[in-house]
Parts: sequence; C-alpha cells; structure tokens
Amino acid sequence: MAGEAQADCLFCKIIAGEVPATVVRETDTTYAFRDINPQAPTHILVIPKVHYRDAATLAAVEPQITADLLREAGEVAADEKLESYRLVFNTGSGAGQTVFHAHAHILGGRGMQWPPG
Repeated sequence: MAGEAQADCLFCKIIAGEVPATVVRETDTTYAFRDINPQAPTHILVIPKVHYRDAATLAAVEPQITADLLREAGEVAADEKLESYRLVFNTGSGAGQTVFHAHAHILGGRGMQWPPG
C-alpha cells in the first residue's frame, strides 16, 4: 500500500536500519544521508520516511511531508555551510531515478552548469 514501507526498497531498508548509511539529519518525517556515489563534493539525499514512488506522487498525497522534505533540504544545506546548492528530484527511469522512493538530491560544493545533463 502507498505510504507503507516496501520490503524491496533500498531507502525503506535504510530507514529501518537494515542497510547502513551515513545519516546527517533525521526528523519525525524525513531522513537525510550521504549518497554512496557522490556527484559533487556534497551530495546528500533527503527522503520521506513514508514510501511513495516519486516526488510527484508524494506531493499529491502528502503535501505536508513534501514541505517537510523541502524544509529539511534547506536545513541540511545550512548545516553543510553551502552558500549555493542544487536540489534535484528525478522522476522516472528516463530522468535518472534508480531508487523508486521519493527523494531529493542536495548537490553542492562546486559550480553547477546550466542546463544540467
């Protein structure tokens, strides 16, 4: 069921403590940890503790948790002392989403080009 932990989801396993992660922040509704394959000097993922396939679904069903996720991304960036950063939501495999649990990438610590990719 949507919103419930999924046994085959990597991020649900991280939240449950079944898979190790380098956690940087945790709230009642979100979990933030360092990406194991960083694409910038600072690359942190912020995920909701509830399971939804992508950010669009999360926003449609749980707008308050979506707001929590965005607020926490800002807090993580501040904790990391990032003056500038990029916040990325990949939605669908064609956009590069590889873990189908809504999440935001915080990328910083280097210049970012536009347009990306």
